[in-house]
Amino acid sequence: MLTVESLRFAYPSGPSIVESLSERFVPGQMVGITGPSGRGKSTLLYLLGLMLTPTSGRILLDGKSVAGLRDAERARLRARQFGFVFQDAALDATRTVLDNVLETALYRGESRRALSPTALALLDRFGVSLRVHAKPGQVSGGQAQRIALARALLLQPRVLLCDEPTGNLDPASTDIVLDALREHASSGGVVVVVTHDQAVVAHCDREVRL
Repeated sequence: MLTVESLRFAYPSGPSIVESLSERFVPGQMVGITGPSGRGKSTLLYLLGLMLTPTSGRILLDGKSVAGLRDAERARLRARQFGFVFQDAALDATRTVLDNVLETALYRGESRRALSPTALALLDRFGVSLRVHAKPGQVSGGQAQRIALARALLLQPRVLLCDEPTGNLDPASTDIVLDALREHASSGGVVVVVTHDQAVVAHCDREVRL
């Protein structure tokens, strides 16, 4: 379980972006984070993923406070427990599509060769299997987002955090992605999705509006 208690975050010399938020994100649920632009939706995702440290309040994973851990400890925890789909896909332009998907294996100390079949199966499922030797600059924005999802799901993370994962997708691809997110939640994962799309919210178990 991922829990936030009285969470507050402000950048230096700036106003609070996240203010007094308390929420529980439980296994088996897909939660949509919504609200107007500038209300801190992506910031909340980075806080949940331990990429930012809250100004005050606590973030707990399985009841253990984790936001105040040292950077190296948080990095190890992210590698073992979390998967991310960023709004801009955040692929390495110098590496192939397949290498981008297998990137998370490096952080976990897993065998790239052993995980290659899983990576290829995910790419095939998301409709980009024919482009595995291409570089990110040679694929469309929608394909890049599906590649990022394949990377995030490769090691079946306990917590999957997605920032507008369907923003660049056509309706058919959106359905494929939402089915994958739902399946991950149904298998016991915590899935948190930032979105402006009410069609995505409709697939979620509940909505947190900022």
